[in-house]
Amino acid sequence: MASILKQRIEQHCRIYHSEVIAIRRHLHAHPELAFQETQTAEFITSKLIQYGIPFTAGIAKTGVVAFIEGKKKDKVIALRADMDALPICEVNEVSYKSKNAGVMHACGHDAHTAMLLVAARILNDIRHDLDGSVKILFQPSEEAFPGGAIKMIEEGVLENPPVRHVIGQHVLPTLDAGKVGFKSGMYMASTDEIYLTVKGKGGHGATPELNVDPVLMGAHILVALQQLVSRMAKPTVPTVLSFGRFIADGRTNIIPDEVKMAGTLRTFDEKWRAEAHDKIRILAENMALSMGGTCEVVIDKGYPFVVNDDLLTQNLALYAKEYLGVRKVEDLEMRLTAEDFAYFGHKVPSTFYRIGTKTKGKEVTNLHTSTFDIDEESLFVGMGTMAYLTYRCLEELRD
Repeated sequence: MASILKQRIEQHCRIYHSEVIAIRRHLHAHPELAFQETQTAEFITSKLIQYGIPFTAGIAKTGVVAFIEGKKKDKVIALRADMDALPICEVNEVSYKSKNAGVMHACGHDAHTAMLLVAARILNDIRHDLDGSVKILFQPSEEAFPGGAIKMIEEGVLENPPVRHVIGQHVLPTLDAGKVGFKSGMYMASTDEIYLTVKGKGGHGATPELNVDPVLMGAHILVALQQLVSRMAKPTVPTVLSFGRFIADGRTNIIPDEVKMAGTLRTFDEKWRAEAHDKIRILAENMALSMGGTCEVVIDKGYPFVVNDDLLTQNLALYAKEYLGVRKVEDLEMRLTAEDFAYFGHKVPSTFYRIGTKTKGKEVTNLHTSTFDIDEESLFVGMGTMAYLTYRCLEELRD
């Protein structure tokens, strides 16, 4: 039966190939920021109406949840795609270039949504062969904390009927188009935002003895905080502390009264994560105090780490090999990037896997850059793989 369904899914993918490309290009040209995905949601619901798939809109403000009923209504898995874009000005000169100034789908969420939409159409076409039912989650605001995943969960998307597993797919520009990748266990890091305000006493740059220099204090704090990774974190627990913002709004001869810094902490251990927060506060505050100033520390606790259920992930990798072939499925390494898909995995056994989007022979354009784009052949692979994984997962899932 699996081989027959594989052939049917492949046939549907060929029929809908041009459609998934058109959907992705439309979404790419009309990006919207977190919790502002109004037109995106309207476009999604118009497609669901066209496909005859029932849905509920307005979940977590702009989210959409569709439901495909198979043979068993209470045996349910969920598929998730994120919808929001980034505040980046696109420089690609393509026909589907962003029409919204300063906003761009630079993380592939347009591709995620397009692939899930057409995968949902395929699953709806074969729903009478599904040994269970499927919730389709179009999630807002993955890019902006606190994210849309936790809000959708709070509004009950994993209940009524209860969801057994959640499966998510994300583009990977370093993996060749046509391939997918899986990683069991810990996969992506937790993420926290660190905000420091170093206060001193400004003045003329030529009279340093009359000032309490917050620029120098900030520089010492920035360097000293790197001890957190090199000397305080266990070598077996991946940890990154990076600062991307250091604002000292003075001039060549003006020392400002304060300096603002902002950075991010990434790691894979909740106990160490809490300890690291305390160490950042103590070190920054005491360093400033020792130099005659003060440092205000604000830590916004962000997404938890992404953990892929071992058994589910291993099974999905096997199903992917059935569908694509062994050589098209790769093992992935842990990543220090973060994803609010993590919230799903902390509620029910879940898997977050990758779809390759790299064009062979072309330079990789990374996520979150103004030149990011994908090899659109990956859309064909992605929608079919997601549909097949869903069919096989429901087939093997115990009642």
